[in-house]
Amino acid sequence: MKKFLDLISEEMKNAFEAAGFDRELGKVTPSNRPDLCEYQCNGAMAGAKLYKKAPIMIANQVVEACKDSKVFLQVEAVNPGFLNLKIKESFITEYLACMRKKPKFGLEMPEKPSKIIIDYGGPNVAKPLHVGHLRSAIIGESIKRIARYAGHEVIGDIHLGDWGLQMGLIMTELKVRQPDLVYFDDDYTGDYPKEAPFTIAELEEIYPTASAKSKEDEAYKADAMEATYKFQNGVRGYWALGKQIIQVSIPDLKKNYKNLNVEFDLWKGEADVRDIIPVMVEDMKKGGYAYESDGALVVDVKEEMDTKEVPPCMILKSDGASLYNTTDLATIKDRMEQYHPDKLLYLADKRQELHFEQVFRCARKTGMVDANTELAYIGFGTMNGKDGKPFKTREGGVMRLDVLINEINEEMYRKITDNRQVDEEEARQSAKVVALSAIKYGDLSNQASKDYIFDIDKFTSFEGDTGPYILYTIVRIKSILNKVKEQDGFTTEELCRAGDTLRNAGSESEKALMLAITGFHAMMETAYVETAPHKICAYIYDLANAFNRFYHETKILTEEDQEKKYGWIALLLLTRDVLETCIDVLGFSAPERM
Repeated sequence: MKKFLDLISEEMKNAFEAAGFDRELGKVTPSNRPDLCEYQCNGAMAGAKLYKKAPIMIANQVVEACKDSKVFLQVEAVNPGFLNLKIKESFITEYLACMRKKPKFGLEMPEKPSKIIIDYGGPNVAKPLHVGHLRSAIIGESIKRIARYAGHEVIGDIHLGDWGLQMGLIMTELKVRQPDLVYFDDDYTGDYPKEAPFTIAELEEIYPTASAKSKEDEAYKADAMEATYKFQNGVRGYWALGKQIIQVSIPDLKKNYKNLNVEFDLWKGEADVRDIIPVMVEDMKKGGYAYESDGALVVDVKEEMDTKEVPPCMILKSDGASLYNTTDLATIKDRMEQYHPDKLLYLADKRQELHFEQVFRCARKTGMVDANTELAYIGFGTMNGKDGKPFKTREGGVMRLDVLINEINEEMYRKITDNRQVDEEEARQSAKVVALSAIKYGDLSNQASKDYIFDIDKFTSFEGDTGPYILYTIVRIKSILNKVKEQDGFTTEELCRAGDTLRNAGSESEKALMLAITGFHAMMETAYVETAPHKICAYIYDLANAFNRFYHETKILTEEDQEKKYGWIALLLLTRDVLETCIDVLGFSAPERM
């Protein structure tokens, strides 16, 4: 169905045309003075020069043309020529009734859905997730869900870091500790053990130990680089050991991402394109794109229009080792051949902008992607502590993600049980759900490219622009509906039937709530087109405020007029459904009680 604002604009355009003016002057926008009107049109001001008339004269003629409008309750011309608009309650009711009946509230689906691959993971294997992994996971998951809701086919890929020096460091330390492992025996020709010679807990201790040693011992670092080279070049034992590191790491990563309600369709890593890299490099050489520079293999990606220096894209280092550029390009090649996407979208720290610029240009120049395939990168800002610096533990180290989640879970549990008798198990479960809303909404309510302060006290508050406030509003609606069911003896199905008929707003707060709901289509479309989850956060905050104002001014449960009461039930059901749809695409949910 058409967006509400488009329908209002269409009506105003018809009025301009009927008054003898260009219909395109009739564009309507939300009012910047909501105390005076609900919408406004400044077309008369724009038309004054064109028609050599005072804008107020044009505005008055348009007012006259709106007299029999089914859309406008009031059209007022205000000096020097503004048009202040109020909408008929009946028009709003009809629109919401149509929304309630249609799938996805009538959001228009694309004629030709796009196939999109989103790369929004990027954790290294054998290392625990830390707060630095939070933003890509939260933002990427939401963008994936928004695009799916908008009707597109979306594939989410974690793109594991399982190829670089950390693999060689782990292998080197393992060789020091267990030199007799068959993986390090060059003469071994049998099958390698199915069970890995380490646990995830041991891996998480091995890596930092090896990393620290490599910074102090040049010979140790050289051994790690050699081990990395052997792994990347498929030396049998090292390759088998690398696959076991990956296999042990994935279950732990899945568990941690599940706690964030984040899911990936593909669990591929850099190592999955090992066999593609030699072919890709050879193709680049044959095509005349790649050449040697100081021993390294590079591709020029500078363009004539560049105003700043864009260095060549390095494909192989002077020792023949691969880089992130190499695996990212090979992954693009693999994705194009396997999935034929219309768009590849990457989530990464905004400091990686040059890297993606080089990789995208190289992919296009070498013909890896179709001319119509979009390559996009969203660079996100940093999550900082209250001191404005990157979020750390109290001791100054990088905080593990599971530690952060546990801290917020405990804070929410404390607030839920504070001065209240609550069932322990229910309180713990509710705390987890509300804590996730605090984390995700706290992040997503900010524009992705901006840095933000991670303030636990603020994010876990039940007041203000927070996730818990949104959930509290949804739970309040659920509570009212449950009381109506008990009061009137309704089943859930009967309650829905009782609320099938919306009625015209009977108060300003009811009308404001209904108007807030009508903005759903425009908001969701913008959130998809602009890859902007923060637009959804802003919308549901306004919607929650509109509902709470209506709730405080309306005695729903004690209303004796059944028709009026059922109309309110319908409005509550629609408000609840819209809010729950929005938080679902943001990646969290609401409990039944709080």
